[in-house]
Amino acid sequence: MASVEDLRIAIARVMPSVRDDLEALIRIPSVSSDPSASESMRLSADAVSSLLQAAGLDGVEVLNVEGGQPAVFGRRAGPPGAPTVLLYAHHDVQPAGDLRDWATDPFEPIERDGRLFARGAADDKAGIALHLAALRALDDLDIGVNVLIEGEEEIGSPTLDRLLALHGDRLAADVIVLADSTNWRVGVPALTTSLRGGFNVVVEVRTLRHAVHNGVYGGPVPDALTALSRLLATVHDEHGDVAIAGLHRGSADALDLTDEQLRADAGMLDGVRLLGTGTLTSRLWTSPAISVSGIDAPPVDTAPMTLAPNARAKLTVRIPPGEDADAARDAVVAHLHSHAPWGASVTVSAGNPVRPFAARTGGPAYAAARAALAEAWGSLPVDAGVGGSINFVRVIAERFPDAEILITGVEDPDTRAHGANESLHLGEFERACLAETLLLARLATAWSDRHDNA
Repeated sequence: MASVEDLRIAIARVMPSVRDDLEALIRIPSVSSDPSASESMRLSADAVSSLLQAAGLDGVEVLNVEGGQPAVFGRRAGPPGAPTVLLYAHHDVQPAGDLRDWATDPFEPIERDGRLFARGAADDKAGIALHLAALRALDDLDIGVNVLIEGEEEIGSPTLDRLLALHGDRLAADVIVLADSTNWRVGVPALTTSLRGGFNVVVEVRTLRHAVHNGVYGGPVPDALTALSRLLATVHDEHGDVAIAGLHRGSADALDLTDEQLRADAGMLDGVRLLGTGTLTSRLWTSPAISVSGIDAPPVDTAPMTLAPNARAKLTVRIPPGEDADAARDAVVAHLHSHAPWGASVTVSAGNPVRPFAARTGGPAYAAARAALAEAWGSLPVDAGVGGSINFVRVIAERFPDAEILITGVEDPDTRAHGANESLHLGEFERACLAETLLLARLATAWSDRHDNA
């Protein structure tokens, strides 16, 4: 294995080209949730395909499943008996949202104060660039490498099961590295060892056959918006904990996260209180969470003087590791039906859940990853949970139950993934590139040592 210093020099050598390629990918608005962006999705997949070919992968192919978004696959075979690593990232991104919230064009990357601002700069086109950096820096690899760049992670990977049914044998690996997560903070790396699962719920409340004048009927006749508001208020208790029977809570190492740090990271306004009870990490990683992510209602500026006959809301539900996703979904649906205020008619539809995940952390790949992160950052890594969901993890873990799954990433608490002014800390990005390079270089030795000691 090359020395740490040799690999550090190699990463510094390839970073300018990696940065250029990352910025070119960012300029393609590959928003998987937008039906009008199909051409951008194709262009993005083709661009990734070209980059993987240039990085020396064989048999690079754009994979298409009917009704799904394009994914990209490539491989580099290793010597007989060597482990195989699957490197994962995704090339689709979230919508930009309201452009007025962005300081600059969301699809034109710009550097400010050591950060690269743009949609997808971190989530997750930086994950693609991370893999490219490691492949370019390592002239000789004593392991096999498969690469999958998905195209629909941001919409819950709805056709991933079918993709694996068609191409899963090509993705078989001993170690799976998913570059789609976050570090503890700038200067402190992390391995994500657990993910909450989740699902979306749409609830509609109806109280009237049609709208009526609120001056004539207001008082005894309930409007749907008020009824919906009261229903939504029942999903939390007075402390802000989720108050739905059947949902469970776990525990997590408190680490060094303080109220002040969390408030700053989240951008909370002065005077707004944090929700829930228990350690902050348990509230973030191992407890259920429910948020209202959208409401259909008349806009304030044009709202008529009527009682609204119906109103809808979309809830995002997160469930902790160990929770049965189907049972949790049933519990939420039952709660919304049973807490209808004033006899209002309630209709609930729930999407397919993403199951939570907890990693096995005692294998040789984890030991190699921890050492690589420590060398790249000069700081010991943290084992951390993440409150979000990555459907690919559940699917790939079920398909390859013996594989070690490492969830890494380039984000930090100020990345603002999914929000306006998403950004990538360029110093952390280079350290992450070095860490993955060190990891790939170490894995052949880790497997050899394991077999020698067996």
